Amino acid sequence: MLKRYLLAPGPTQIPPEVLLKMAEPMVHHRNPMFEVVVDEVRENLRHLFGTANEVLIFSSSGTGAMEGAVTNMLSPGDKAIVVRSGKFGERWAEICSAYGVESVNIDLPWGDVLDPAAVERTLRENPDAKAVYMQATETSTGTMFPVKEVADIVRGCPGTLMVVDGITGVGVFALPMDDWGIDVLIGGSQKALMLPPGLAFAGVSDKAWEFSKASRMPRFYFNWAKERDNLKKNQTNFTPAISLIVGLRESLRLLREEGLENVYRRSDMLARATREGARAIGLEVFSRNPSPAVTAICAPEGIDGQAVYKTLWKKYGVTGAGGQDQLKGKIFRLATLGYADKYDVITAVAAIEFALRDLGYAFTMGAGVAAATDCLKDL
Repeated sequence: MLKRYLLAPGPTQIPPEVLLKMAEPMVHHRNPMFEVVVDEVRENLRHLFGTANEVLIFSSSGTGAMEGAVTNMLSPGDKAIVVRSGKFGERWAEICSAYGVESVNIDLPWGDVLDPAAVERTLRENPDAKAVYMQATETSTGTMFPVKEVADIVRGCPGTLMVVDGITGVGVFALPMDDWGIDVLIGGSQKALMLPPGLAFAGVSDKAWEFSKASRMPRFYFNWAKERDNLKKNQTNFTPAISLIVGLRESLRLLREEGLENVYRRSDMLARATREGARAIGLEVFSRNPSPAVTAICAPEGIDGQAVYKTLWKKYGVTGAGGQDQLKGKIFRLATLGYADKYDVITAVAAIEFALRDLGYAFTMGAGVAAATDCLKDL
């Protein structure tokens, strides 16, 4: 028997309480029983996103909400600044291109630190830019970006929106929309919200709603104004993913019960322990500003990162992730977000040691587990 451990950056593990709720008999989405569920979900999403405004809910992957953050806010021919330093930063530019928006790209080597001054400079050079699109965490590189510092800059530009892909950030570290001046914050169900894939979220500021009034993009399914109007009645515009929203009610309750500050502390400590476990056996962490959501670890010289990832999964039951695009074969990734605890990290680091031993890497067996365990002694 091989027991499986899901430590990928999405989908992630799902708590038993959430699974049981999703297994309950189906209810109709126009039934008052479901309206009670939506009402509670609305309140707790606002709490999680740190906003007094509605957080929209879509039956889609997170990319659907990313697309909507372009089609509901901009018009063909508009200009947007895009921070590109990974696969999902590049996705913002691809969406803009698909809808005729000119993207002015701030390109960084993957894994590098974003200097907010680069955004400020690009805004000065492009005062007609209608939006800045960036990540909170770049999942492909395990890198965290200075969202607050960039938001402070964009806040001073009344003609520009601050739009953040927080799909691997919301529920992992603080991203308080209203306090920081984030105009659109995107989330996804399969990350720290501890659900299957299938729901996307978008918190929208008053400033962004004003922009949406002038948008001339075509849209039908991802019509944010109609979604907002329906949410105010505890409804959705179209048939929603009912079971996922029922599960969302429970996962949001669990997060609120633990307390967001405790959730953020746990995620941070788990990531730190993962990094220290890797370093203790001579491995390098790829990112120059590592994220508490997912840790990207450089494969040792002469060993294929994909071989590490596949050995972890096939032989030791630990599902992480390999490198993407230009990082394929160079790194492997493990996530510490959502329904994860210290024993997941200890298991993962032990599995890394087993896999690297099998692949011929020379190190002191057990050193990584000892380092990770020491980091977790106060958790």
